[in-house]
Amino acid sequence: MEFMLVRFTENQMLLRLQAGLFSLIYLVSMLENLIIIFLTILDQHLHTPMYFFLRHLSFLDLCLISTTVPKFIFNCITFTESISYLECVLQLFLVVLMAGSETGILTVMSYDRYVVICRPLHYEAVMSKRTCVQLMAVFWFNGGSLGILYSTGTFSLNFCGSNKIHQFFCDVPALLKLTCSQEHAAITVSVAIGVCYAFSCLVCIAVSYVYIFSTVLKIRTRVNQSKAFATCLPHLVVVSALLSTGAVAYLKPPSNSPSLLDLLVSVFYSVVPPTLNPVIYCLKNKDIKSALVKSCGMLKAVE
Repeated sequence: MEFMLVRFTENQMLLRLQAGLFSLIYLVSMLENLIIIFLTILDQHLHTPMYFFLRHLSFLDLCLISTTVPKFIFNCITFTESISYLECVLQLFLVVLMAGSETGILTVMSYDRYVVICRPLHYEAVMSKRTCVQLMAVFWFNGGSLGILYSTGTFSLNFCGSNKIHQFFCDVPALLKLTCSQEHAAITVSVAIGVCYAFSCLVCIAVSYVYIFSTVLKIRTRVNQSKAFATCLPHLVVVSALLSTGAVAYLKPPSNSPSLLDLLVSVFYSVVPPTLNPVIYCLKNKDIKSALVKSCGMLKAVE
């Protein structure tokens, strides 16, 4: 009725240090993403499709890191390893839901960049508010469908022997090592669907950027070229990090012995993106900076 999550160390002092480090990362990620959510809601200048998708990306990052890290921190503080069967099912479902939805949002954000650079005169008509809401609904539905497929496919298998998951949260590759079922048809089909979904998103992103770069390179002035590239590079960094680590986690050959690479990859795609995405997108974003300065000025005036 329960599983045991792996510990990074058996030393209690080091476990406390881990809890402190992950608590700090979690609080920083929460603060960053909440700031973006509130700024894009309160500031009228940020009511554009680009910031609409960025707000939802921040919300997904917030949910993704909240699904895995608090449980890990709690286990480090209490020196326990256990996670109940139902908690494990819910955790797996939510991780896949958030990751699938985030992949879809990153895809539509690349299309948004394509429209604004390659078809600027048609931008308002193509990326209308209704279209943005419909796209968001589609990607939430896709993420939810993948979450249901992965969780039902994984937990329809029979588990026997050890109940120790060599991972710091419930993930499909780690759980498959505990099953005694000979046939993995359900989860194999689920993973195949997930790979096709991620690959189709990758193709859409690649096609969008082929058109974007071909248009940008035709711009004569270096200043305008650098501005266009500056709006695209953060998105490319985020996409590359998410899809590459996801591919390593799910497509690498299975091994019976746990490895440090498995833990590092899982930390990278479940903890690092929610923490770094706000920094990558907003480090050189003048609109976000001005909205933040304006909000700070309003708070000071109220005080």
